[in-house]
Amino acid sequence: MGAIRQCSRSACRQPAVATLTYVYADSTAVLGPLATYAEPHCYDLCEQHADSLTVPRGWEVLRLAMPSTPQQPGPDDLLALANAVRDAAALPPEAQPPAQRGHHSALEAPAGTDGARRGHLRILREPS
Repeated sequence: MGAIRQCSRSACRQPAVATLTYVYADSTAVLGPLATYAEPHCYDLCEQHADSLTVPRGWEVLRLAMPSTPQQPGPDDLLALANAVRDAAALPPEAQPPAQRGHHSALEAPAGTDGARRGHLRILREPS
């Protein structure tokens, strides 16, 4: 579990409960539940600062429904993760992404070589 995010307002050490995003093209500020992860152009706010939010004259505030309790990972989230891992493990080697094809274990020398030199290290096969 990651560290608890704090309010973005200076000198405020309260935990963040909401995320503020500006839509400059529409002159709108969107205040909603705390985002899953911190984004560079969003602001995390504590309950006090979220409640007292004001915007410039002519701007609109769109307040999204806030959950009464923080959302915890549910069984659907865990099942989806388990299914994704299972599906990725079941792919044949030719269907795997290029970055994973031809991957060797740290102690396995590439096929067809007695020893391979990489920089200042040498990989040697174990004698049979």
